[in-house]
Amino acid sequence: MALTRRQKQIFDYIGEFIEHNGYSPSLEEIGRHFGLSSVATVHKHVTNLVRKGLLRRSWNQNRSIEVVREDQAPRAVEIPLMGRLQDRRPIESAEDRDVLTVPSWLVGQGRTYALRLADGSLASEAMRAGDFAIIEERRGADNGQLVIALVHGQEVALKRYFREGDLVRLHALGAPVEPTVAAADKVEIRGVLRAVLRKC
Repeated sequence: MALTRRQKQIFDYIGEFIEHNGYSPSLEEIGRHFGLSSVATVHKHVTNLVRKGLLRRSWNQNRSIEVVREDQAPRAVEIPLMGRLQDRRPIESAEDRDVLTVPSWLVGQGRTYALRLADGSLASEAMRAGDFAIIEERRGADNGQLVIALVHGQEVALKRYFREGDLVRLHALGAPVEPTVAAADKVEIRGVLRAVLRKC
């Protein structure tokens, strides 16, 4: 499983700290050890290690980080395959619900599911027909993320999201068309793209 250099350093430090002290380091202690002044940065690294199945943490308790032993770590998990995704059309739900097996670290904090890309309309985003979009259900998104949303109650799929004050712009992918612009209170985020999987 690929780790960044910093993630590997933090993972090793946490394991050594627990082995030496019998309990886990706090986020502040991890930050001090690596000269990181922002606890939010440490939290992000730890969260990524949790998502990758290498650490376990109780989010409401201090010193609750545990290293997941290799024999405990889930290698893969099954997520529902909900239907097909086609640009500028609503999602076509699957009649016979199937599952897709993915690496455990791809599964988000919220409910995670897959959609199969039905055509090549998103090729500009390194996607092609037959790929699987891994979606995490969320009610919010950061600028620049690809989202599934409702705009005035109508479903739009995999548009690039930008919030500008009271307005939201949703840019279509793979086509030179004008973005959809709507009042922020008329846009309801339903999910955010986590990854794209391709079967070679």
